Amino acid sequence: MKRMESYLQENFDVKSKNSSEDTLRKWRDAVGVVKNPKRRFRHTANIVKRNEAAAMKRTIKEKTKLRVAMLVSRAAVNFMLGVGKQDYAPPSEVVNAGFQICADELGSIVEAHDVKNLITHGGIDGIAKKLSTSITTGIINTQDDISQRQQVFGFNKFTETPSRSFWVFVWEALQDMTLMILGLCAFVSLVVGITTEGWPKGAHDGLGIVASILLVVFVTATSDYRQSLQFKDLDKEKKKISIQVTRNGLRQKISIYDIVAGDLVHLGIGDQVPADGLFISGFSLQINESSLTGEPEPVMVNSENRFLLSGTKVQDGSCKMMVTTVGMNTQWGKLMATLSEGGDDETPLQVKLNGVATIIGKIGLFFAIVTFAVLAQGLFSRKFQTSYLSWSMEDVLELLEYFAVAVTIVVVAVPEGLPLAVTLSLAFAMKKMMNDKALVRHLAACETMGSATNICSDKTGTLTTNHMSVVKTCIFGDIKEIKDPKDAIEICSKIPEFGVKLLMQSIFMNTGGDVVTNKDGKREILGTPTETAILELGLSLGQDFTAERDLIEIIKVEPFNSAKKRMGVVIKLTEGGTTRVHCKGASEIILAACDKYLDSNGNTIPLDESTNQFFTETINGFANEALRTLCLAYMEIDGNFPPNDNIPLTGFTCIGIVGIKDPVRPGVKESVAICRSAGITVRMVTGDNINTAKAIARECGILTDDGIAIEGPKFRELELKDMFEIIPKIQVIARSSPMDKHTMVKHLRTTFNEVVAVTGDGTNDAPALHEADIGLAMGIAGTEVAKESADVIILDDNFSTIVTVAKWGRSVYVNIQKFVQFQLTVNIVALIVNFSSACLTGSAPLTAVQLLWVNMIMDTLGALALATEPPNGELMKRMPVGRTGKFISNVMWRNIIGQSIYQFIVIWILQADGTRLFQLSGSDNADRILNTLIFNSFVFCQVFNEISSREMEKINVFEGILENYVFVAVISSTAIFQIIIVQFLGDFANTYPLSLLQWFVCVIIGFLSMPIAAVIKLFPVGSN
Repeated sequence: MKRMESYLQENFDVKSKNSSEDTLRKWRDAVGVVKNPKRRFRHTANIVKRNEAAAMKRTIKEKTKLRVAMLVSRAAVNFMLGVGKQDYAPPSEVVNAGFQICADELGSIVEAHDVKNLITHGGIDGIAKKLSTSITTGIINTQDDISQRQQVFGFNKFTETPSRSFWVFVWEALQDMTLMILGLCAFVSLVVGITTEGWPKGAHDGLGIVASILLVVFVTATSDYRQSLQFKDLDKEKKKISIQVTRNGLRQKISIYDIVAGDLVHLGIGDQVPADGLFISGFSLQINESSLTGEPEPVMVNSENRFLLSGTKVQDGSCKMMVTTVGMNTQWGKLMATLSEGGDDETPLQVKLNGVATIIGKIGLFFAIVTFAVLAQGLFSRKFQTSYLSWSMEDVLELLEYFAVAVTIVVVAVPEGLPLAVTLSLAFAMKKMMNDKALVRHLAACETMGSATNICSDKTGTLTTNHMSVVKTCIFGDIKEIKDPKDAIEICSKIPEFGVKLLMQSIFMNTGGDVVTNKDGKREILGTPTETAILELGLSLGQDFTAERDLIEIIKVEPFNSAKKRMGVVIKLTEGGTTRVHCKGASEIILAACDKYLDSNGNTIPLDESTNQFFTETINGFANEALRTLCLAYMEIDGNFPPNDNIPLTGFTCIGIVGIKDPVRPGVKESVAICRSAGITVRMVTGDNINTAKAIARECGILTDDGIAIEGPKFRELELKDMFEIIPKIQVIARSSPMDKHTMVKHLRTTFNEVVAVTGDGTNDAPALHEADIGLAMGIAGTEVAKESADVIILDDNFSTIVTVAKWGRSVYVNIQKFVQFQLTVNIVALIVNFSSACLTGSAPLTAVQLLWVNMIMDTLGALALATEPPNGELMKRMPVGRTGKFISNVMWRNIIGQSIYQFIVIWILQADGTRLFQLSGSDNADRILNTLIFNSFVFCQVFNEISSREMEKINVFEGILENYVFVAVISSTAIFQIIIVQFLGDFANTYPLSLLQWFVCVIIGFLSMPIAAVIKLFPVGSN
């Protein structure tokens, strides 16, 4: 067993994600005995296609480097030759559709970053005019206009690999080498049988094998086809991305696939650029083009460099862009068409079970060769005793039967279904998890989550509801509780008019949100929940968002990000031309940047120690009530502010502090308790104030009396020795930066060997999501960058869903263990029975047709029954497997060996003494009846062993059995079909109809395997 584990570790060990190409190739090369490569390697990465995609990326990168040089050279040549830009003439079909520019011309402008050509077409306004759109109100949102644009400029979709039909899966199932050999045997058997015995008697054996092959092929193909449909549905869900656009002057959210040329798209931090386009307006826009070109350095996009490429990500800032080219007319579309053929990485369990299948396959091949040699030797010995040159057709048929038995032993011995059972179980789990609001992006995450020992969770939106509202304020030094809009209006009545204008500027100008009219004509607040809460406060004060912004010119915007924990805006007032900076963010950080404050009369007062203490106590008071606190501040600037300068970090005047309530989600405390009982440690990593974080963590049951809550700055300053000492006790990290989360995850994985799941929603969370064993992105609050880096998307942003994912992960792992235990038992017994019988009696009790039926019971049907068991509550009462747990555990070996010994003893007793026990001596069909009894008993042993395999350690295996309709259907259909084979298909399956007493004995023999299994489970073994 240890040698098997070490062999698997050495040759069949891959990471749950980001495995190198060498690692992926290594296990493929180690696979020896493969009956059907097309089926075995179907759900593995296509390394050739991945290399093609990598080559395409390199090509795009080189094109990017050459672009500038080409433009300069072309301009120089044109200048020397006196050649100007030739007039562009759009194709007639484009003009007839109402446009003045075609997709190819637009593509050449944006992809080549051709500024000169853009100017020739009239710049951004000229392109908008030629696309029949407006840079303020967007396209006319009618179905005819959208259809026309899609017809002329294409759809925003890339070419995908066409779905394979059911008959393709049938054809692939027929590629099984052993089935081909058996098919050839069947053909020879038909020819020889019909020649010697005539039709139809001589065709029975051959037709029996053919029918068995067809049954195996169609059942296998049906199972595989259903899996492919499940994966296709999940792929559709993975690609659902929504984007904000303006059409007819109204903001609305649409699918990325519905975007057309001429659309106005609004982008923010973490968004994916949905199509090629041109920058219209925006602030501090940085684009990461690494997904397209491989270049990690962000590109600044502004009025001087307007070009935006599809598939790139917004790293910082925000903008409004006009779509020019879509779908397969973009470089991203062509790249994605190639990438989609690359496939997902194979999962660690798939690879490990490929290794198990390889080991058993080699053993099975050896036994098959020896079995054939022993059987053939008996035939040759008899021939040499008589006349070895005289061979009859019966002798040929006998030798052919021996060869068919040997080949069928390989069919049964090579557990081709092991790695495919993983895929079946994962497909089933992923479909069910989708219903439970969890979208699995990478197959491996499903099984890895079952081994998770740590969950590092965000607070906002995951542990809390993400429905925020301002419930307390301290404006101009006056603390006020806000229970309804009337309380908010009172704030304005207590401060001077100048103070009201200043507060409105701070709320409406310094925001990443927006107040728009949606397509239904209703007012809608867009933005993060925090921004929405503050904008709602501003609107409840009776102020007008649009009117306020129309009075002011924005000079510079520094968007909020989790590293700075602040955001700022520089504005120029139209009245008086005053330049003012507004800043807001983490309360203690902004307060530290202030040296003045506004009192209740609106006077600017130096911030002394006592006032600073008052504000600090206010912040802590709000935080202790589990409120998120933000500080608002401003400063006046003399003269103009250069847009390229950074907003100052000090010298601000404090306007006030707001306390935002974000209630804990219902059920979170119970979910954390479930995790604790399951041996999973939950840690909170948040950017909030330490007191807010501790209050929420206690409410959720995360922070215990012996746990540590620490602030990010203190955590990152620790020496490694001190850090390693406290990491196991850390339950809360507050005011954390993305790198704090990354550091925590890295050390938990490497130093402490934990299996870590981590949640994230922002762009800066991508490194931690990538580093973790399982990255969990938020479906509602998460950015596209976070989702792309994640393995699972939590669609409802709920911590309880993460616990559900863990439960399903454990279910997948345990289900595969159950199936492996069941299949290895059948493998071992079938091998030993046929081999020992051939060696000792010179004949095999199980024929080729019978073995094919047994193979289907243990392979496709067994996988369907055991690999699709839904999770139960007991799963979350066990300790996690972790990183070092053995897949084939001591418990499994105990059950396999115990059950195999019982089955072998029973079959051997039947074979050695069955004729006497069943009083068959004297019967013309004694041998055939005995072999039928052996076959029938063997099958019912597998049926009842399948039921016993539902639980590897518990005695009660019937709990919840009727809730699993698939399991009941498989067991029932197996029993019914066994009756048909024995009673009615004797000529084809080489069986003989049995009496009621004989049937009763066979069923009792099978049933006895269950109490035997229960007794075996009482023997204690180590958990590993």
